Amino acid sequence: MEFVSGYRDEFLDFAALLFGWFRKFTAKRGAGGASLEGHWRQLEAQIRRLPQDPALWVLHVLPNHSVGISLGQGAEPGPGPGLGVAGFLGDEPPLQLRDLSPYVSFVSLEEGEEAEEEEEKGDKESAGVVKADPEEGGEPAARSREPRQEAKPAGQTEEAEQEAGGGEDDRRADKAGDEAGPERRKGWRSEAAPLHLSCLLLVTDEHGTILGIDLLMDGTQGSAGKGSGTENLVPRAYALLCHSMACPMGSGDPRKPRQLTVGDAQLHRDLESLVPRLGVKLAKTPMRTWGPRPGFTFASLRARTCHVCHRHSFEVKLTPCPQCSAVLYCGEACLRADWRRCPDDVSHRFWCPRLAGFMERAGELASLPFSYTAGDPYQLLQGDGPALMPPVPPDPPRGIFGSWQDYYTWRGLSLDSPMAVLLTYPLTVYYIITHLVPQSFPELNIQNKQSLKIHVVEAGKEFDLVMVFWELLVLLPHVALELQFVGDGLPPDSDQQHFTLQRDGPEVSVRPGSGVSARLSSGTKEKGGRRDLQIKVSARPYHLLQGPKPDLVIGFNSGFGLKDTWLSSLPRLQSLRVPAFFTESSEYGCVMDDQTMAVATGGGTSPPRPNPFRSPFRLRAADNCMPWYCNAFIFHLVYKPPQGSGARPAPGPAPQVPTPTAPPAPARRRRREKKPGRGARRRR
Repeated sequence: MEFVSGYRDEFLDFAALLFGWFRKFTAKRGAGGASLEGHWRQLEAQIRRLPQDPALWVLHVLPNHSVGISLGQGAEPGPGPGLGVAGFLGDEPPLQLRDLSPYVSFVSLEEGEEAEEEEEKGDKESAGVVKADPEEGGEPAARSREPRQEAKPAGQTEEAEQEAGGGEDDRRADKAGDEAGPERRKGWRSEAAPLHLSCLLLVTDEHGTILGIDLLMDGTQGSAGKGSGTENLVPRAYALLCHSMACPMGSGDPRKPRQLTVGDAQLHRDLESLVPRLGVKLAKTPMRTWGPRPGFTFASLRARTCHVCHRHSFEVKLTPCPQCSAVLYCGEACLRADWRRCPDDVSHRFWCPRLAGFMERAGELASLPFSYTAGDPYQLLQGDGPALMPPVPPDPPRGIFGSWQDYYTWRGLSLDSPMAVLLTYPLTVYYIITHLVPQSFPELNIQNKQSLKIHVVEAGKEFDLVMVFWELLVLLPHVALELQFVGDGLPPDSDQQHFTLQRDGPEVSVRPGSGVSARLSSGTKEKGGRRDLQIKVSARPYHLLQGPKPDLVIGFNSGFGLKDTWLSSLPRLQSLRVPAFFTESSEYGCVMDDQTMAVATGGGTSPPRPNPFRSPFRLRAADNCMPWYCNAFIFHLVYKPPQGSGARPAPGPAPQVPTPTAPPAPARRRRREKKPGRGARRRR
């Protein structure tokens, strides 16, 4: 089994949710055929019976004139069901935004616009398009070759019939127009013209949770489309509202809003006669300004998915495995398919008892003293965010901190402060230096060293939070520290940079030439003068790094099995034989890392232990219910002993858990006695 929770970019989960909902919406909107009018009447009656949401809903109309979407060879051509993204949001989802480059990219549609201006004017004159006069109230009338008709709900207009498959003449006209359109659109002369998203319709509530989305396409890439969606904006908007109420994308059951407002004056007037049919009150005036509340996060937009078929919770009902309660499935068919997957050690049959053991740690991982549970703490790094840290206490720490509560008390932080989400990185380094290295490698005598060189491997987000590592100078005032961030995910222009986080008196600053700037208040001038934290950057895989041997190697939320470069970096660490500690966001990740270490080097990893300085925010997974926390567990590499050394071999894997022979029966059935099956061998 493979889970990407905790490793995948939040925005990619968000994009998969949007396109998954959009695919279902387009399928529902095009269904019905001759009974389309009856379908919409039935849907209206269903929505009128829905419970009422006290929150205000907003229908946004977001035009786009300058950005196009170019689909690569890895994606399906044309918009299709969901912009052809099924290929890269399905069985092998990407983990980072840069992984999408073979499939999709954004291009400017403004290039060549001036060169086409004369040609477009001639086309408009020959087609008989006349500039529309403003309507009453100063709003311009819609431009169209046909007179504007009275707005009607979806299923009762000619435009909706075209979308459901009607209008042979219109289809021929659209095809003729699109055959010449791609080559001349905005200066693009190749057949693979970019897809133009002319308008985005978005339904949200007042808190910012997205409830529905519709993409109005104007042209496709290398294929004929159905023309611009601006001419049938009213039925598209009405259909989107209906589907957003019957099947909301965000969390919650089907519901209708108490009140709705629209972000476009003309569309607001057109919907005045339609929205009351749903039992919804339309605001008297269109929306002027709007923005999500400060507590808005991507996590509020996520929906659960089936682990096997990846269908979302708004499409099917999801239930966890009745035996381990860890993995989500849409039904018995997907559970059985996952249970019998080959080879055996990737099947749910192999992992089910192990995942049940991981679930038993949920209460222990959640037992942290914090009361802060909402908002986006990463906003603290914007502007003068680091200055929100209280002044440094005048006296150095008398002992070694072993918990968040002890550290917060000494540092003068309130337990409702979100800084723990950021400080988990420097506090984890501190815990490794002061607790784990002395226990596992006492011969290094690391606590008496006056200087330490630490490599932070496969760094990404950690480098974006580089300023919070200054806290190490507060916790380890007697040590001169040098942190070298290494990884091919770092910005290429930062390669070989070297700068210093410097504290001289009451402030911390960055020396010129580093490209980083911040000032942190420390409260009192320190006896002994200046303390510096040296920062180096190497934007390359670790096995290609050249330089002196470090004292310590640390990696955060490593995920050995999710990146091929680890198969080269782990042997490099084996040759250096330096203490190397890594964190993981779950016990599952630790087991996978142990297997990858065995494959790459023949060594292993130490038993993982919970990190007392893990992040207090639980990461919500899409296809499972396991407890995921940033930096939740810590382990170190156990190197394979050199040949002929006579040293004891690295400890082997933990004893096998008995593996059940059949998938668990649903909860409604009586579970029978089963003979314990033979333990499956772990693949090396």
